[in-house]
Order: sequence, then structure tokens, then C-alpha cells
Amino acid sequence: MAHKAPGRSHRKGITIVQLLKMFPDNDTAERWFEEQRWPNGERHCPDCGSVRYSVSKNRKPMPYRCKDCRAYFSVRKGTAMESSKIGFQDWAIAFYMMTTGIKGTSSMKLYREVGIRQATAWFMMQRIREGFMGGIDKPFPGPVEADETAIGGKVKNMSNRKRKERKEAGIGRGTAGKMIVAGVKDRETKMVSAAVVRNTDAPTLRAFVEDRTEETATVYTDDAGAYKGINRAHESVNHSAHEYVRGDVHTNGIEALWSLFKRGYHGTFHHISDQHLDRYVAEFEGRNNIRDMDTIDQMAFLARAIVGRRIKYDDLVAKAGAAA
Repeated sequence: MAHKAPGRSHRKGITIVQLLKMFPDNDTAERWFEEQRWPNGERHCPDCGSVRYSVSKNRKPMPYRCKDCRAYFSVRKGTAMESSKIGFQDWAIAFYMMTTGIKGTSSMKLYREVGIRQATAWFMMQRIREGFMGGIDKPFPGPVEADETAIGGKVKNMSNRKRKERKEAGIGRGTAGKMIVAGVKDRETKMVSAAVVRNTDAPTLRAFVEDRTEETATVYTDDAGAYKGINRAHESVNHSAHEYVRGDVHTNGIEALWSLFKRGYHGTFHHISDQHLDRYVAEFEGRNNIRDMDTIDQMAFLARAIVGRRIKYDDLVAKAGAAA
């Protein structure tokens, strides 16, 4: 009797050996990135869109030059990879690691595997996360599950000084001092939409759910008072009375995403700064939404998604000045 393999066995994965055979050098990896951006060989200028171009013999300053606007361009231009000096093979490996690491991948891991500076690895990964930042572009038809969770370090792991400061400030062991992430999961498509929100008051959470669901959608939540009065067909389970499932009424699906995210937070990243939390949330949301694709298709999806999403290091760290 045949047994199913663990995990999503219908997917076609890629082993490390297969990955290195697929991308044995920078030239092969560059051609793959071009195929994702310009399918069927339809290469064009990112600045003016012209398909008339010439090939630079020495590939300097870039491999192609537009015959109309006279601008030089490459597959990197206008993407999150623009101005990067990192080789295409290393970029392909980074894309692979970020699509297959379901609990996230640390910049220390990428730095060790590829042999680049940790700060460079961190910047690469933040640029790749830009591909996940697009999110869902239309509301869910439902039924959906909605929930929110607090993200932050555990009080028991804080230093004595930090705990003393929290105590003096009157901050308890709950959500005080933590960031709030809200999310909805569509049961039919299994798609998720999540984001950092200001707080857990009724106007914030109701608006969050209503913006991401159709008016005819049924919404399932826990018994948090903020969801009462939401402009949707609404049912809830009473967690405070230890009721977690009542027929179809539960939030187990969206809570599974929170569980996975927190495993990544505590076990992989150990800390995520408030400034960059939205990027990590988008990463886990996006990876959930493409989880049924084969690994190479996930990588291709992400390679296309970073087009038009260039980000500069100075802008990335402008607010806090330090990498998470």
C-alpha cells in the first residue's frame, strides 16, 4: 500500500543538488531571470518600453542599450535587484531559500551558505521581500476566518532592567508594548491577507476585515468584543469559555499562520524590529499564498514580483538606522 509523503506531496520540490545543476553559474542564472521578466524573448527597455536595442560587446555599463531613449539596461534595472553587485547565481540561491524556508530564513543562514557579508545578506532578503509586499488585490468572497495576534519578545526572556522598566511603566504581561498583526483567511482559496495594525480597537479591526472581504462573506472570529457589530454575517467561538470549535465556526486556519510566524520569530529571527515587521508579515502571507506551486514556480513568481519594486538601502533603514 502506497503512503503519502510528508508535507504537500503533490508539489514538485527542488533539492540542493538539483538547484546547483539548474544554476551552475551566473550566466545560466541571468538567463533564467531574463526568462521570467521577458518571457518568449520579448526583451524591452525598462525606461521607455522600446523593443529596439543593441547588445553591448563588453556588457558595460550594462549588457543592452535602447536605440530609442539610448539608456543602458539589464534584467536588474527597475527591479529590487537594481544596482546590486551580487551575482545572479547567489540571487537564485537566495530566492530558493526564501521560498522553501517555511519558518523563514535568517540573514546569518544566507551569509554562511553563499559567502557574503551578513549585512549584504540582510539587504538581499529585504529586497526579495519586496516581491511579497503586493498582497491580495481583491476582497475574499468567504467564508473567512479573522483574528489578530501580538508580536514581540517574551517577558521572561527580557533582562531584569527591561522588566523593571516595564513594571515601573505599568506594563503587564499581555499585549502592552507589542506590535499587533491582524489577518483574514479565505477558507475556499486558503489565501491569507495580513498586516500590522495600530491597535485592537473596534474601528481598526472592523475596518481591516471589511476592507478585505466581500459584503456577502461570512466571517468567523473569536469572542473579542472588537468584532461585534461588524458589517458582515458573523459568528464567533467563545475562547474565554474554552470553546474553540462549534461546527464550522472556528479560527484554526488563521491561528495556524500565527503559530508558524511565531516559530519563525522566536526560532529563526529571534527579533524583528517594529520598523520592518510589515515585511516579515508579508513574507509569511505571500509564502502561504503560493504554497501549492512547485518550488521553481514559486521562485519564478517571486522573480516577476520584484519588477517595479526597487528599494534603496538608505530608504530601508531611514527610520531606525539599524537592521533587524
